[in-house]
Amino acid sequence: MGDGILVVTAVEAEAEAVRAGLVSDVLTVAPVGVGPAAAAAGTARLVALAEAAGRPYRGVLSAGIGGGFPGRAPVGGTVLATRSVAADLGAESPDGFLTLDELGFGTTSLPADPALLEVLRAGLPQAVTGAVLTLNTVTGTAASSAALLARHPDAVAEAMEGYGVATAAAAAGLPFAELRTISNPIGPRDRSAWRIGDAFAALTAAFATVGQKL
Repeated sequence: MGDGILVVTAVEAEAEAVRAGLVSDVLTVAPVGVGPAAAAAGTARLVALAEAAGRPYRGVLSAGIGGGFPGRAPVGGTVLATRSVAADLGAESPDGFLTLDELGFGTTSLPADPALLEVLRAGLPQAVTGAVLTLNTVTGTAASSAALLARHPDAVAEAMEGYGVATAAAAAGLPFAELRTISNPIGPRDRSAWRIGDAFAALTAAFATVGQKL
């Protein structure tokens, strides 16, 4: 454990898809749970254990499947986050949603490490880049989708762990990036439109391409 890049997924199925694309054990791949709290706690624990063992990681990558905003990230496609955003962390007000930044309590946006992102971009030139939103509740209506895009015009996808992983990486002073493959369009919940198998296959293909570059 340690030395290389830590790849964090939410569930074992995502971890298995990542491992299937790797030709060596150069990356450590571990599921840490669903949602930003589990992601932050699990990532922090793995980073601390590696440091205690004298084999610290040199970077952290949040990886898995997610939803893509229609017209921006197609189902089966790959997305690289320019930043990971805690999109539902804040407060409601008569004038609309207020972020932690607007409330003066901190930040809800953590940027991807430029060098790590460039490595991923070079290996995956067809990937869509933009903000990946972290949400505790998956978007299920057209109105919610439109509201998110209004607040985050650069958003291309949503998932449930990126910001949590980014927070743990930032606290440890480690470079961070987020890679998602798209299983469904964001908007009205329609399970018949989901292509989880395609997203897992894309996740495997992505790591087959970039696994040796990280």
